[in-house]
Amino acid sequence: MSPEPGGAQLPAHIANLLHRQNRAADGTAADSAGISWQGRDLSGEGNPLHTFDGDDGLATPQIAEARWRLRAGESTEAELVNALAGQRLFAPVIATGEGDAEHGDKEAAISLVTLTAKDGRATMPFFTSVEALTHWHPEARPVAAEAERVMLAALAEGAELAVLDPGADFTFVIRRPAVEALAQGKEWTPSYQDAELAAALEPIPAQCPGVTGLQLGPGAGILSETAEGIRVAGGGSGPELSIGVVVEPETDQVGARLALAAVQAALEDVELLRERADSVQLKLIRPQGS
Repeated sequence: MSPEPGGAQLPAHIANLLHRQNRAADGTAADSAGISWQGRDLSGEGNPLHTFDGDDGLATPQIAEARWRLRAGESTEAELVNALAGQRLFAPVIATGEGDAEHGDKEAAISLVTLTAKDGRATMPFFTSVEALTHWHPEARPVAAEAERVMLAALAEGAELAVLDPGADFTFVIRRPAVEALAQGKEWTPSYQDAELAAALEPIPAQCPGVTGLQLGPGAGILSETAEGIRVAGGGSGPELSIGVVVEPETDQVGARLALAAVQAALEDVELLRERADSVQLKLIRPQGS
């Protein structure tokens, strides 16, 4: 994904828009008026958090705890995603005109930042704190909103992924079904734990010669990694869902390929799969001893 986790550079077409550096007198990161974010009082007049007057700009306790528990292996990615509901987040915006929008120049414009993932999908970054946002890119301005509004904005921008705290020690990707669930104020259930989806897929083996069953589980792509190299069971960009195709004993290589192709074709007709799973990987499973 551009920028890569751990980096702080934006894609060239966005970086070119940032033609001037916003710094306070001491050289630290500042907003477009030259006021340093570090140690800034975020309450009262001039508050960049708008409806969150008095907010300290730090990650909320609920998000911080959920993120720590996931990193420690004490919870799941679904728990972190659902912990975002109703929480204040920050979306980054940048100036796209030569005027000063912050001081009422109507010729100036600001826009949300969107990125492109490695697989070409549009991605929207968002942040748990002002510090994380300005570390990622000092010229981006924070706009505070509840998670539901942030996810609605991501969908409005055509983003299929949302990425939490890019450039930080732990970057967490929220895949499309989770983005949509948060935007609608619904609890997210991962596709690999979705009983309704499993039921919708039950008829498929009977439609595919040589296939005796399907086994659903988390895809390898849900894994993520911290800057220190710690593997985390969640927050990856996908594949999200692994579907194991169990074939009849003694199935040869040709039969196995045909079985996989038949299952793949059948899956394309399952609308619920398109809704509930961001990305799918198929794998062949042979019965033990075959």
